[in-house]
Amino acid sequence: MGKLYFHILFLILSNSFIAEVYSSATFTIVNKCQFTVWPGILSNAGISPLTTTGFALRTGESRIIAAPSSWGGRFWGRTHCSEDPSGKFTCVTGDCGSGKVECAGAGAATPVTLAEFTLDGDAGKDFYDLSLVDGYNLPILVAPQGGSGTNCSKAECGADLNSDCPSELRVATAAGEGVACRSACDAFGGEQYCCSGAYGTPAACKPSQYAQTFKRACPQAYSYAYDDLTSTFTCVGADYIITFCPSPNTSRKSSSGSSGGGQNPASAAGGSNTPFDGNMVYEGALEVSSAPSTYRHAVGGAVVVAAAMWRLSHLY
Repeated sequence: MGKLYFHILFLILSNSFIAEVYSSATFTIVNKCQFTVWPGILSNAGISPLTTTGFALRTGESRIIAAPSSWGGRFWGRTHCSEDPSGKFTCVTGDCGSGKVECAGAGAATPVTLAEFTLDGDAGKDFYDLSLVDGYNLPILVAPQGGSGTNCSKAECGADLNSDCPSELRVATAAGEGVACRSACDAFGGEQYCCSGAYGTPAACKPSQYAQTFKRACPQAYSYAYDDLTSTFTCVGADYIITFCPSPNTSRKSSSGSSGGGQNPASAAGGSNTPFDGNMVYEGALEVSSAPSTYRHAVGGAVVVAAAMWRLSHLY
């Protein structure tokens, strides 16, 4: 009987290990801002939430979150957050209205910069993008690690749109500090700005002057609803680093330690989607192992299986 239990548990652990190797991803959330950021996370409709939906990250801190196969959802940063005497938690930008640090299934109040993901989608690819369709509050970098694909590359909005925001879109604190920049749809409504009604198709809805301002600042991010050609990225088998306030001189760095010339994404021509080398990491994100994603998952899974087998061999 003991041997039977041993074999059953071995099969369960092995299957779990295989599933982790091929079907999961990790998100490393990094705060390089000079102030605390409270990341928020919302899963897409019908998809289970991750292990956390909101937390605090002080300057220089990071947190790793595992996502299951086929997960989809969005990440954003909340700023200028506080708790009142009754214990209610609120934020000036990105507030999710839960009254707590955990967003618990609630989305972000606009304006807010979004990092959006669909894992294991069509043809097994991960789809991801940065979106300014709901406005802007923080610069963000998404850097895939260990993935593959011709369009498996960084997506970055590193510009400070809070400083350069048109006055009619600007959101400021009572003290006058610019903390966010609204989208034209959010600020004015209207079918032509929101790509709705008679403007509800790619052919009919064109970028407004405000969307063009966003696109010049962040050429790799969605500036309006149908801004697909330069704003959607795909990877297979990647983990992802999401960095708030990436370094302005973000550059690629090889595993040998040599670095190439960096370029501010705000001045990058047309948001070119350069293929990403799985052996490179981005300085603006986090110095991490250059080992492929599946290799790192394999090592972790193998350790779990080996430990369980050793323990069972001593029990039976």
